[in-house]
Amino acid sequence: MSIHSSLKLSSAGGGQRNVWTRMERLVALKKAGRWKDGEAVEGLPKVRTSFKAKAKRAKKEEPAAEADAKKKK
Repeated sequence: MSIHSSLKLSSAGGGQRNVWTRMERLVALKKAGRWKDGEAVEGLPKVRTSFKAKAKRAKKEEPAAEADAKKKK
């Protein structure tokens, strides 16, 4: 028996996960300096999983010939 086409997920597993495994949390906490080897691994503090960062736009540089022409005027 097959699954009905309306019940299939087009991007199953392809999205951003909002829960980390314990090892992923430990790595993030070590990087931030909030956890050290030998400390308890139970009751870890919460860790943000993703940040929405605005992309920086690169300034359009004028070609050198155009910039020189503007300076001469």
